[in-house]
Amino acid sequence: MVPFSVLDLSPILQGSDAAQSFRNTLDLARHAERWGYRRYWLAEHHNMPGVASAATSVVIGYVAGGTSTIRVGAGGVMLPNHSPLVIAEQFGTLASLYPGRIDLGLGRAPGTDMLTARALRRDLASNSDEFPQDVVELQSYFKPAAPNQAIRAVPGAGLNVPIWILGSSLFGAQLAAALGLPFAFASHFAPDHLMSALRIYRSQFKPSEALEKPHAMIGVNVFAAETDAEARRLATSAQIQFVNLRRGQPGPLQPPVDSMEGRWSEMEKAGVEHALSWSVIGSPETVRRGLADILERTGADEVMVTAQIYDHAARLRSFEIAAQARDSLAG
Repeated sequence: MVPFSVLDLSPILQGSDAAQSFRNTLDLARHAERWGYRRYWLAEHHNMPGVASAATSVVIGYVAGGTSTIRVGAGGVMLPNHSPLVIAEQFGTLASLYPGRIDLGLGRAPGTDMLTARALRRDLASNSDEFPQDVVELQSYFKPAAPNQAIRAVPGAGLNVPIWILGSSLFGAQLAAALGLPFAFASHFAPDHLMSALRIYRSQFKPSEALEKPHAMIGVNVFAAETDAEARRLATSAQIQFVNLRRGQPGPLQPPVDSMEGRWSEMEKAGVEHALSWSVIGSPETVRRGLADILERTGADEVMVTAQIYDHAARLRSFEIAAQARDSLAG
């Protein structure tokens, strides 16, 4: 059976606040654990009124503390925003508190706009270029400390926290292959290079201490409900969010609407539908068929399911339907 995992941005809903978002996140994580999802990842974003997971390691600790068996991690930490040592200490702490359950996915984008990136003390001219070196440095902190080692992560040294490379281009695929690390592609919002990235990752992969053979995970939006029509309605919240983001007007996640007519231009519609093209929207049977097609086309080793759905009960039901589809495909 191909494992399914969850990517959560801990969405802040219109008319609500971050505190409720975190309660919803933990509730979804507990349900995901019962439904057999392998991982529950949270993503680093900054200055985004609709995303509550900015302090990603803090939210990971909250979710891991409220669950028992599911792996919890970052999907991801935007490494150029941080020093590798600080991230090693944070995730070394998490791995010490929740041994065998913490993942660390690393991205090289700022996870925000350029003005906010500067406020994060990020050197925009050089940091993304140093991403490969930063990843290697971070890996070194999780290895057993050598005698007389001048700088070590405490906690962190010797814990071998699993590191993933995240990407939406060919760069991440090449780096993950060169370092022999698992690779997660952000096809849920950046579909263009998915198939090429998978080919490069698999063909160039070099076995390492961390991984003997390539392991590729893909992001898929799943909006599932009892009928195709209701699922399409649920998906409008994500469509509105994308339109607002592209207009430079990010905001809380809005309730779904009966129709997007008049809410976007033809150009905006085409852009959003392209960005969300790796989505499965529909009834349980439609979702099952859609996921089967994606697995056949990509040969993915793992699927990271995400869904920006306004109503919490509807969001839970969507992830439940996705899990049922996974089980049906395995049978």
